[in-house]
Amino acid sequence: MTPSRTSFYLDKSNGKFLGVCSGIADYTGIDPLLIRVGFVLIGFATGFMGGGQLLAYFLVAWLAKDKPREFEYQDREDRKFWQGVRARPGNSVRDVRARFRDIDRRLADVETHVTSQNRRLADEIEALR
Repeated sequence: MTPSRTSFYLDKSNGKFLGVCSGIADYTGIDPLLIRVGFVLIGFATGFMGGGQLLAYFLVAWLAKDKPREFEYQDREDRKFWQGVRARPGNSVRDVRARFRDIDRRLADVETHVTSQNRRLADEIEALR
């Protein structure tokens, strides 16, 4: 059974300590540096840097699963797609439908061009045979 691409995983390969901030960044699509800086700033602003925030960090590191190896070899486009699915599942279906409509429209344009009475194109196709 393949692991779910919409779950939260620790990203230890890109993490600095336990991979929690890097996992959050991978899950949300935000730059990991911004997540780390936000973590520290919230700690200083709330005064929980010594207690609750670190406890929550270690609790997440203990409870969350490691990122499966098969996700490490995704290309950039796949990674962005699954981040969008996690962030806005309804929009991802809409995006896929829009992409298919665009592909259908472009394919219809190609079909119209090929089946039209374009003599130069017909000569080029005959030359290729």
